Amino acid sequence: SAEVQGHGPGQETLQVGKEEVNIAHIEPVGNYAICLHFDDEHNTGIYSWETLYRLGKQREQNWTDYLRRLDEAGYQRKQSLTSTEPPTPELTEMRDEKTTHFGYEEVAVDEKAGRVRAVFDSVANKYDLMNDLMSFGVHRLWKRHTIEISGVHRGQRVLDLAAGTGDLSARFSGLVGAEGEVIFSDINAAMLEQGRERMLNEGRAGNLHYVQADAQYLPFPENHFDCVTIGFGLRNVTDKQLAIDAIYKVLRPGGRLLVLEFSKPTNKPLEKLYDLYSFSLLPKIGKVITGDEESYRYLAESIRMHPDQETLKGMMEHAGFERCDYFNLTGGVVAIHRGYKL
Repeated sequence: SAEVQGHGPGQETLQVGKEEVNIAHIEPVGNYAICLHFDDEHNTGIYSWETLYRLGKQREQNWTDYLRRLDEAGYQRKQSLTSTEPPTPELTEMRDEKTTHFGYEEVAVDEKAGRVRAVFDSVANKYDLMNDLMSFGVHRLWKRHTIEISGVHRGQRVLDLAAGTGDLSARFSGLVGAEGEVIFSDINAAMLEQGRERMLNEGRAGNLHYVQADAQYLPFPENHFDCVTIGFGLRNVTDKQLAIDAIYKVLRPGGRLLVLEFSKPTNKPLEKLYDLYSFSLLPKIGKVITGDEESYRYLAESIRMHPDQETLKGMMEHAGFERCDYFNLTGGVVAIHRGYKL
């Protein structure tokens, strides 16, 4: 028997009579995910490495749940397959400690959030200036394009995650009007305070509300928002698939997710030039402006560790999003991913 994960939360399907089914081939999806194809022509959907690692670490509980569901459905495993122990991985041994990446460094999962927080505590008071210097001001055009394809209009509810100092929230506030609502959210208290102060100084109030929240564990009702955006923040999330799954839950049917994030340049000469700038020049600019070279070195490394365009699209589809597409901007240096909850 095999239990096959569907393409979204709650879409798992218990399959029986599959004891003779074998893996036909493994399809790479971008650089950070795979899809398993079986010889009976079904497949697993797309699994990111983070998801596979989490499943592996939870295999005992998954196996117990599988046997329970099989029993509840009125089926039994064949006599030769009656073991109540989960299969033992034969190819690699999982590490006991859960780890993730912090830039190019491997750290414990429960350590990453604190280290990311320290980075943004360090740069918060010069965040807008550094954005202009880092992107030569082009980040304003990237954000404007995000707004233009969001489809947000008067009376709607918008959740702006990793809102920073509020470039997207400010525009959404004007679009939704007094009848609408914009949740200005960031996991970092220093960034949230900088953004709130800026919004008040610009006279933006009434339909803006401020929430310090982790994108992986959103404190909002299901089916609540018409649009969720996360701009230049997903790469800093410890478990990106978990965050995308959480966003799917809080969106209303017909709602859409927009992810604005650094991505993979589409041609080699640009990629080499971008690497030279990111690792040689950017940390030096950070040192001169903020006195913090290492934080900007982390930002450059975090960009390289972020899933490429196709992988991120696959992760959104895995969460249940439909009609997913992406728009490469500035030669793929940045991409906007869009998906709908239908």
